Amino acid sequence: MTATRREFLKQTAGLAGFAMFSALGPGPEALFAEDKPKKTSVARLSAFAFETRGVVLVPDDFSLSDWPERAARAGLTTLALHHPTSPSAVVKFLESDRGQDMLTRCRRLGVHIEYELHAMRELLPRELFGKDPSLFRMDEKGERVADVNCCVHSSRALEVIAENAVRLAQKLRPTTGRYFFWSDDGAPWCHCPQCRGLSDSEQALVVENHVVEALRRTDERATLAHLAYHNTLQPPAQVKPHPSVFLEYAPIHRRYDIPYADQSGAEAPDGLPALDRNLMVFPKETAQVLEYWLDASRFSKWRRQAGKLPWNRDIFISDLRTYAARGIRHVTTFAVWVDAEYVKTYGEPSFVTEYGAGFLQAGR
Repeated sequence: MTATRREFLKQTAGLAGFAMFSALGPGPEALFAEDKPKKTSVARLSAFAFETRGVVLVPDDFSLSDWPERAARAGLTTLALHHPTSPSAVVKFLESDRGQDMLTRCRRLGVHIEYELHAMRELLPRELFGKDPSLFRMDEKGERVADVNCCVHSSRALEVIAENAVRLAQKLRPTTGRYFFWSDDGAPWCHCPQCRGLSDSEQALVVENHVVEALRRTDERATLAHLAYHNTLQPPAQVKPHPSVFLEYAPIHRRYDIPYADQSGAEAPDGLPALDRNLMVFPKETAQVLEYWLDASRFSKWRRQAGKLPWNRDIFISDLRTYAARGIRHVTTFAVWVDAEYVKTYGEPSFVTEYGAGFLQAGR
């Protein structure tokens, strides 16, 4: 049995119907229009199918109001909303007219919605420190501080975090059942006598294991991300993940001028071996890569005004093949600050369509 790339798109697009693409205009398959037809086995193409093909945006990025349509045209499955410090800011956006309109259009287009958030400051409110400092981490000087994260050996802290995670999940319910309630961004964990023997990634996993159990009591589909990123990039060894915790691997310090496959040396920041070590702990079938290929904010060093994205299609496709070879089927990227101002300054972001098309080309 054989299949054209267009037929492959029909099988893997993940939208309500393939006819949607025609209604929305040229989609990713148009980038292959100049290619001569090739016969390719469905079995081989399916081996490269990515179940999640997403982008991660902040609420202000919806100043580019047709993001849902752009995602659908590109053959993407998922839009995720992000905020660097405040889940409440995402809730406020969703309650606005613009947020409600975005949700309605995503629902109509068959585009999934998720929420990827550094949530700890709201899951464990800092004002609780005055009542019970033991909920919070101990710094390297031996002092309890309310700056970031928590003490994972405080059973009460874990209870409060889980209770607030369930409340937040009632307002931010992903259509996929996948939750992303991350710890504070790149921040240190606890150094109390009970915690200091655990790495940052192990302490994060203690919290995640507790939270996912609470989430599953109200959402039987619930799974929760373990974010391997910056100080939690190295895999946990002393703490085992709950079966409903999946890996989310975010190599923020990697290079983007060469393929990730070429970043395997000991000197490579966030090099490929870190992913391989994590995949020895977490199942590859559910693992997700959170990339930065389209992240205008990162390449602008998080300073406004955003610079022009240094998009490299060939490196992106090489990276996809590297991930696919490891059995990863869930891939997304930040696309922060690809907004109305970006389009006004630099013109149409054709890289969004090329990004969607790359998932098809990676299977060639």
